[in-house]
Amino acid sequence: MSSIRTHLRTFGAATAVLLLASACAGAGGGGGSSSDSINVLMVNNPQMQDLQKLTADNFTKESGIKVNFTVLPENDVRDKISQDFSSQAGQYDVATISNYETPMYAKNGWLAPMDDFVSKDSAFDQADILEPIRQSLTAADGKVYAQPFYGESSFLMYRKDIFEAKGVTLPEKPTWQQVAEAAAKVATPEVRGICLRGQPGWGQVMAPLTTVVNTFGGTWFTKDWQAQVNAPEFKEATKFYVDLVRNHGEAGAPQAGFAECLNNMTQGKVAMWYDATVAAGLLEANDSPVKGKLGFTQAPVVKTDSSGWLYTWAFGIQKASKKQDAAWKFISWASGKGYEELVGKNLGWSKVPDGKRSSTYQRAEYKQSSGTFSAQAEAAIKGAKPLNPGVQERPAPGIQFVGIPEFTDLGTQVSQQISSAIAGATTVDDALNNSQQLAEKVAAKYKGQ
Repeated sequence: MSSIRTHLRTFGAATAVLLLASACAGAGGGGGSSSDSINVLMVNNPQMQDLQKLTADNFTKESGIKVNFTVLPENDVRDKISQDFSSQAGQYDVATISNYETPMYAKNGWLAPMDDFVSKDSAFDQADILEPIRQSLTAADGKVYAQPFYGESSFLMYRKDIFEAKGVTLPEKPTWQQVAEAAAKVATPEVRGICLRGQPGWGQVMAPLTTVVNTFGGTWFTKDWQAQVNAPEFKEATKFYVDLVRNHGEAGAPQAGFAECLNNMTQGKVAMWYDATVAAGLLEANDSPVKGKLGFTQAPVVKTDSSGWLYTWAFGIQKASKKQDAAWKFISWASGKGYEELVGKNLGWSKVPDGKRSSTYQRAEYKQSSGTFSAQAEAAIKGAKPLNPGVQERPAPGIQFVGIPEFTDLGTQVSQQISSAIAGATTVDDALNNSQQLAEKVAAKYKGQ
């Protein structure tokens, strides 16, 4: 997603294949020599395209390993990855997967564990990977199954000049109630108080809303798989979110996603925006009209210490690959410190795939390029808690999602109900009561396991 880091996540294409039983074709294998070529299936995000351009003259020249890239839009690549990996067809040695798929793919036996590779590759420096990112790519068996290319959390962005003109301030870690009060105070007919996603999609409105649910004390499911979508805490959080965006949010909120909120913030139509940390780099770009006018805080909270989400695009090795050694060499290069330096020197530090390594945030060149937001972004990622994002234990990992295959469909259907409530076509109570029935059907599959 890099420039926009693909926040228009629908992810639904992979769901059907994820539900298939794990196939066992292909034994997996080491092997691999300097004369190997490997096949990499990759999402077409801008930073991935940078990687593709830099590979031949750098990685291949140094290692002798040719990389054959297949680069596709997100929905298409997820579908193709799930098909190839679930059947263990072995057509692709490496693929880009996220922290949503990784634990499930690992459980199904579709990925090769990386622990042995990591232990023999001291230059890779696994300890430098930010702990929440590393944890989110570790499966239930304690083994690491993917390495991050970049990562993100979520935080609050606001217009310092507008707040100063209105005499309004925000603490570094505001509550959602403080944010709502600020939105009401800074709003004018020309500038709305806040932008919040309202567009249907489990990776659109449900991503920020689920972080609000978490910090209000709610959850999709209890540890023993009791659906909680119309429970008091879930309902309170959803009503708060819907009321805030209806009263002080952007025009056209029911169809506003990441891209629309980015445009609203860039064009000065909103005073605040709660969304992905990667947005800051776009807002602070040299050609941005709001560059230098922004302040940043941690994700707003209510009952939890932190509430930012966690997401990463990462590289996994198909278990059926006969070229796992060569595949690891590519991943070690693409996810390593040396690659970040290569990008910084050749393309500029604003294009470095950040959000994954502690050392990135210590580099003077990166700090100078990222301005005021890098420290807040690092703190947001480090503060993310993928295994414990709320006030109660969870049955599956995930902050802005529930780490089960069924969530792509469930989240999408619930998001349609929420968007309808934002549009005023239904009430929050009706939306959540309908959604509870959907969640109960999913929970029934897991009870007693």
